[in-house]
Amino acid sequence: MIQTAPASLRRMLATSQSAPRLARGVKLRHDETRDRWVLLVPERVLAPDDIAVAILKLCDGNRTIAEMAETLAEQYSAPADQITADVIEMIQDLANSGFLIDGGKS
Repeated sequence: MIQTAPASLRRMLATSQSAPRLARGVKLRHDETRDRWVLLVPERVLAPDDIAVAILKLCDGNRTIAEMAETLAEQYSAPADQITADVIEMIQDLANSGFLIDGGKS
């Protein structure tokens, strides 16, 4: 019998239909002292840039990457197809590190 890892431990493959959310133990917080956003992950603190923060704020497990890209395309007056490609790349990098998982929206 083949055993697979629990869903929480499997890496997400980011597509336009993925609905990413922060993995367990990962938090996006605003550091008031430094006046910047930080991504708190087990035993680490990351300092995402403004675009990454805009993307991470949309990672609620309900919105698909396509929906997130639409929102960001309007916000930044940029082509949705280019935004989608950039968002998928960033989401995949964070998923590969275990910081994001798919929220399960189909």
